Formats: sequence, structure tokens, C-alpha cells
Amino acid sequence: DDGLLHSDGLKTWTAEKVRKCQNAHGLSVIEVQMKDGAWQMVRPSNHARRFTMATPFEVGGPAAGHPMMKTAADPAGRTVLGTLNNCASGKTPWGTYLSGEENFVFYFGLGEAAPDAHQKRWGLRKTGFYRWPEHDERFDARKHPNEFNRFGWVVEIDPMDPTSTPVKRTALGRAAHEGAWTAVTKDGRAVVYSGEDARFEYIYKFVSRDRIAPAGKGMTQAQANRELLDH
Repeated sequence: DDGLLHSDGLKTWTAEKVRKCQNAHGLSVIEVQMKDGAWQMVRPSNHARRFTMATPFEVGGPAAGHPMMKTAADPAGRTVLGTLNNCASGKTPWGTYLSGEENFVFYFGLGEAAPDAHQKRWGLRKTGFYRWPEHDERFDARKHPNEFNRFGWVVEIDPMDPTSTPVKRTALGRAAHEGAWTAVTKDGRAVVYSGEDARFEYIYKFVSRDRIAPAGKGMTQAQANRELLDH
């Protein structure tokens, strides 16, 4: 709840407030251990990480490099800073986690400009609910219309490799993702089920082209399946 971050809630907005909100969004990896019959956080931990609105995310799958993903800051359309409004996380059989970027539309604004058909389909409004566009033009859809397209994906992170770059898996589709959960077919392919947390929308099923690979020589299973969800 962004209102709990500030002494006056959401009544006023400043650039400092926006930065604080952006640093509170995203995902975290923590390490826990059983000690004296109770779970405790391990501090310090080599695995501990934060993924905020300043963390680079790779774009994987068919939308990587697409013209609608390109911005002035990222002319290649392959690296997005941050993830937001992350809902449920689901563990994969190869040890990574999938998290859905849910209500991404609330962070962008159009001002007095009329939405085009694409923006209208997603419900883009004049002002973002969190009012980020007032103090961070990255979220002003008039000035940077493609930044809006870079959210609404399922992201995959490898909690066991603190040097890994998280990936937005665009082959799983764009939606107000409630989450993503993985099953395995009889012949060893990954099946990812995801739902959209919006009225009159759908449940989706993705089946990987390739079979889930085992860990290899000098390679974890997560690394062996690095591109599994891109096809």
C-alpha cells in the first residue's frame, strides 16, 4: 500500500515520494534457515537481492526487439528497468520463480491526450493512480508511449544465482497477470498456467516447445533451461 510509505499518505506527491515508491516496488530474494525450531532469515546472505524499478530486466521471447518495445533510453527494445505491481510468484521445476506484473496500467498517464485503440484496450487513463507521471516523465505515455508496453509480463528470476539477470518472458503473453504456475507434461515439457486479474478476461495455458533439460556439466538446471519459456 503506497499510502503507508508516507506520513501524509497519498494526499500530496513529490519526486522524492515517487522515488521512494519505486524503490519499494518489485521483488526480493531472501535466504532462511531452520534454527532452534523456527525459521530465521540469514543475514548476511550471498543470495539476498532486491529487484526494484531501477533493476535491469532482459526481454526474452517474441517481443524482444519489437518496435513497440523500443524507447529513447533503450533503442534496442531488449532491456527494461524494473518490474512493478508483482502479484503471486510460482516456482518452476528447474528452480526459478515466475512473478506476474499485474495492474501495470495504474502507473502511467496520458494527460489530456486521447488514448489510441491499443492504450484504450488496456484502460490507460489521463493520470496514473500513483501519479508517477507528474514527477517521472518515463511514465508519461504522451512523451514515452512505448514504455507502457514494457510492463504487463511474467518475469522469471533465478534465486540461486545472485549474478543472473531477471527476464521478462513475453512468450507467456501480456496481461494483468495474477501469477503463473508451472506443471509438466507426460513427455517432459513445461506447462504454464496464468490468469488475468481483470473483469471479463481469461485463463491462459502455455506449453513449451522443448522438453525441460536436466542440469549439465558445470551448469545448474536453471541455466540449462535459460530459454525454455521463450518458445
